[in-house]
Amino acid sequence: MSTVSMVIPTLNEARALPRTLRMLRLLDPAPHEVILVDGGSSDATLSLVAEAEAQWPHVKVVSSPVAHRAIQMNLGAERATGEVLCFLHADTSLPDDALAVIQRTLADPHVAAGGFISLMRGPDTTRWLTSFHNFAKTYYAPLLFRPYRFFVKGARLLFGDQVIFCRRVQFLECGGFNPQLPIMEEADFLLRINQLGRIRQLNRVVESSDRRVAKWGFWKANAIYLYVGFLWGVGYSPEKLKRLYEDIR
Repeated sequence: MSTVSMVIPTLNEARALPRTLRMLRLLDPAPHEVILVDGGSSDATLSLVAEAEAQWPHVKVVSSPVAHRAIQMNLGAERATGEVLCFLHADTSLPDDALAVIQRTLADPHVAAGGFISLMRGPDTTRWLTSFHNFAKTYYAPLLFRPYRFFVKGARLLFGDQVIFCRRVQFLECGGFNPQLPIMEEADFLLRINQLGRIRQLNRVVESSDRRVAKWGFWKANAIYLYVGFLWGVGYSPEKLKRLYEDIR
């Protein structure tokens, strides 16, 4: 079976990271390696990462010169030695058989990349409606904005909290994540790797933190997600989108 390298970009993730690392240690099969790429954390993230590195030989730590998710993930991919890359957010946890599911999915040569269904949860609630909308968006966004890709190429629009995975050789072939993009870098990447094969969204669930929805509220959060996704779909500049996103926040 293919070896899997986990790549986790971090920035001030001391609250979420301990649970994520605990869940990673339960994976069966185990990852070939876990590469944490830190963008200059000022909280306890680095000490947690150093502790994990000392206790778990699979863990590698990479320092990024900037806090920029695309650059951090590219750095992790450069250091990776596994045949498969799996990009995991620090506030997202996987089912214990996730790597076996990834390996089976990529055993199909017609599949270039894939991801999971993200279920947003918090300490006291599960965001069912937001999670459903994010799931539906992976289908209706490419159907609306890239219908040829959707019907002929099997395109899906996945985001980081859905845990994107692909073969390392194909990641490098299509150029990885665009380091110039401050937002929507996953969507841009998937459109490029879609030239090499279909994008699969698996009928399996990963759990992600609801911290943004908790901060913004249900209506505001979903309006932001919809607004940014729509503007990107019609070709609005990612640089302007990022400024808009920050202003809304």
